[in-house]
Amino acid sequence: MSTAENISYQNQPENTNQKISAIKENFGEVDNLPIYLFTFTNRKGEQVKITNYGGIVTAWNAADKNGNQSSIVIGYKNLDTYLAQPPYFGALIGRFANRIAKGKFQIEGQTYSLAVNNGENHLHGGNKGFDKVVWDAEIINNDLPTLLLSYLSKDGEEGYPGNLKVTVRYTFTDDNELKIEYNAETDKPTPINLTNHSYFNLTGDVSNSILNHTLMIDADNYTPIDSNMIPTGEIKSVTGTAFDFKKAEKIGARINEVGGFDHNYVLNKKDSFETPIAILNDELSGRKLEVFTDQPGMQFYSGNMLNGTFKTDAGKAIEQHTALCLETQHFPNSPNEPGFPSVILHPGEKYHTITKYKLSLR
Repeated sequence: MSTAENISYQNQPENTNQKISAIKENFGEVDNLPIYLFTFTNRKGEQVKITNYGGIVTAWNAADKNGNQSSIVIGYKNLDTYLAQPPYFGALIGRFANRIAKGKFQIEGQTYSLAVNNGENHLHGGNKGFDKVVWDAEIINNDLPTLLLSYLSKDGEEGYPGNLKVTVRYTFTDDNELKIEYNAETDKPTPINLTNHSYFNLTGDVSNSILNHTLMIDADNYTPIDSNMIPTGEIKSVTGTAFDFKKAEKIGARINEVGGFDHNYVLNKKDSFETPIAILNDELSGRKLEVFTDQPGMQFYSGNMLNGTFKTDAGKAIEQHTALCLETQHFPNSPNEPGFPSVILHPGEKYHTITKYKLSLR
C-alpha cells in the first residue's frame, strides 16, 4: 500500500469550495500489526484525525472566532508518544470505562477477578484495555467520512468473561459533529461500558487553563464517591453543592471546594439527541462544545492528575487543569451496585449506544 491513500466521496455539491475527504496514512506498527492514521475533512474544512491504535482521536482541528485553526483535543502526531502511555488521551475505553471496586464482580454467582491497576481498583479495562489494542479499521465510503473500527475481545481477556465482538463507528459531519456509535455482542454474560476519553481544551492551547471554561450539565444528581474514588451507592442531589452545573458555571469558581472534579453525573433523561446533556463554552476562542448521548451518566474530569509529565508536540507541558474530559457512560462500579442501571450484556442481546460531540462558534 502507498504511504497515503485518499478516498473520494460521491454526490458532493459543485457549489462548495471544500470537498469531503478521507486520507489513510501509515502511522507505525504495534504487535507486528500496521497502525494507520485517518484524517477526515468536512465541507467546512474542519478536520478530525483518528488512529486504529486504541481508537484514539489524535486531533480535532477547527477555527476559533478569529479564524485561527487549532486542535480542541490533546493529541500527538506520532505513535511513539502514545506507546509511552499518556493518560488515555483521546482513546476508546473498554470493556469497562471507569472503576470497578477491588477489580472484582459476580455474575450468576461466579466471581471474576480483573487487573487492579488503579490503587486497589480496576480502571478503564485493565492493563491492556481497548485503549491499547489494535483495531481493524475500514473507511466506509458513504456520504460522510465514517471510520468503522472492529475488535474481538476474547474470553478471559483482562479477566472478563465471554468473547465480545465490538464495533465503533466514528462519523464526522458537515455540522462539525463527531458522532461515536458503539455496538457489541457476547457469547457469555459480561459487563460492558464503553466511552471515549478525549481531553478537551477549547482554546486549543494548553497554556490556557480550562478553569475559565463554563460548563452546563443537565443533571440534578450525581454519585458521591469514597476516598478510593468508588461510588458509595448513593444518588445525591447537586443542589447547593459545588457539583451543581444545572446552569452554566465557570469550572474554576468552586473547584477548590472539592479538590477537583472526577465525578459521575446522573443525567436527566430527555430527548438527548435534540437537547444537549452538557455544554462547554470558552470565551477566549468563542468555541462551544455540546454533548448529546443516550447514556445514563457522564464523568466530568477536570484533569486533576495532569502534572506536566507529558508535553504537547510544541513542547508545552500539559499541567493540571489544562484539559478536561466529558465521558458519557454507565455509572462507575455498576457491576457491584444493583441499584445502578445494569451493565451486564447477555448472549443474544445487542449493546448499542451513541454519543455526539458538536463544535460551533458562540
